[in-house]
Amino acid sequence: MGIAGNTLVIAAAIGFALTLQPASAADARVHPDLWPQVQPALTPDPALESRITAMLAGMTVEQKVGQVIQADIASITPDDLRHFSLGSILNGGNSSPNGDEFAPPSEWLALADRFYEASMDPATHGPHPIPTLWGTDAVHGHNNIVGATIFPHNIGLGAARDPELIRRIGEVTALEVRATGLDWSFGPTLAVVQDIRWGRSYESYSEDPAIVRQYAAAMLTGLQGKPGTPQFLDAAHVVASPKHFIGDGGTGGRDQGDNLSSEAQMRDIHNAGYPSAITAGAQIVMASFSSWQGVKMLADKELLTDVLKGRMGFDGLVVGDWNAHGQAPGCTTGNCPVVFNAGLDMYMAPDS
Repeated sequence: MGIAGNTLVIAAAIGFALTLQPASAADARVHPDLWPQVQPALTPDPALESRITAMLAGMTVEQKVGQVIQADIASITPDDLRHFSLGSILNGGNSSPNGDEFAPPSEWLALADRFYEASMDPATHGPHPIPTLWGTDAVHGHNNIVGATIFPHNIGLGAARDPELIRRIGEVTALEVRATGLDWSFGPTLAVVQDIRWGRSYESYSEDPAIVRQYAAAMLTGLQGKPGTPQFLDAAHVVASPKHFIGDGGTGGRDQGDNLSSEAQMRDIHNAGYPSAITAGAQIVMASFSSWQGVKMLADKELLTDVLKGRMGFDGLVVGDWNAHGQAPGCTTGNCPVVFNAGLDMYMAPDS
């Protein structure tokens, strides 16, 4: 095998030679420099970065692995967190305290307190325990809780053409989520639906990228507060996670599919809400179940790392969807380094 200039020549034992010319930039699948360049809302905090570095240095490998896993409350108990340092828990649509879908808010709060206390036990987690985050699909109000305020779904809110209303809905949703002890809302959905055969079309604000772009910033501000103010992520707000990056609603299918759009269409239509969400202070982005041009999104390093984290400057964490990592090539729900290397930061591994 020899290298000469830009040509790699592989000489076969039988005397033939295969010459491979390097691909030109024009042949690349993704061109990050053509995507929007975004300035994140928060500048790096040297004191915080130093604290994080010191905490990481004192963690075991097992503790570090635990922090990238999110489990469902139907498959884990507070006592389990005294043995495993998991970074997050969630309640799926059918999960609730003691399996009771009619559990009052007080039971949700009591369970959240037990999970928190277990995650902060120094006997298990050492001198620098990390509190677990509880995520929930509060996608049109705190809709898993009986008695919570329920708002129209996104398809109806898009028809209202009222960003200020969206901000206020985010504020109310955040207050009611915090009242039950939870920290994190899996939303808003920023799909710019182009094919109403997609089974979750009702989760899209609009087919118009401009409306989704405007609503993304409004809902982020309502849920999290405004960056740079004392209200940002205070006791009345929650962490938001715009979803599902990227391309949902570009194809038919029950809840996922293969978006065959061009790169320009992905950038200009399906990505419309993400730059404004990042500018509004997005801390978490949820990656999609779906594929783009045959590549599973969770395994798409070009989009997750080169575009989202690189070009668009997103410096928060990327979380997967429900066991979505198990769909990546060569993966199972319990074993999948491919997506971590592509840019995933937290596996939503609810029952595995």
